[in-house]
Amino acid sequence: MLAGNAILRQLVIMQDPGVTPNIDGLPGLPAVRTLAGATITFALIACVVALIISAAAWALGNINGNAHFASKGRTGVLASLAAAILIGSANALIGFFSGIRLG
Repeated sequence: MLAGNAILRQLVIMQDPGVTPNIDGLPGLPAVRTLAGATITFALIACVVALIISAAAWALGNINGNAHFASKGRTGVLASLAAAILIGSANALIGFFSGIRLG
């Protein structure tokens, strides 16, 4: 069994191409990071606007007794909250799943 593990370990080592991310390799990388940060800001602002509109639709649907309108508003609230969670944690999620420190 130990020989099988050693062979498997050797195969894994042989398949590693040795390429690692290089954060200093591209010119303009700070500008791309600034652009990504600005995009996150705009996306979070859009989530806030969507949350406000969806919450208003949910409330108006409930007040008027329109179950379909209230349901769509509730779905919008949940979608905007989920989007805000994903957008806000994007850097941490990418870093966790890739093993790369991005900031």
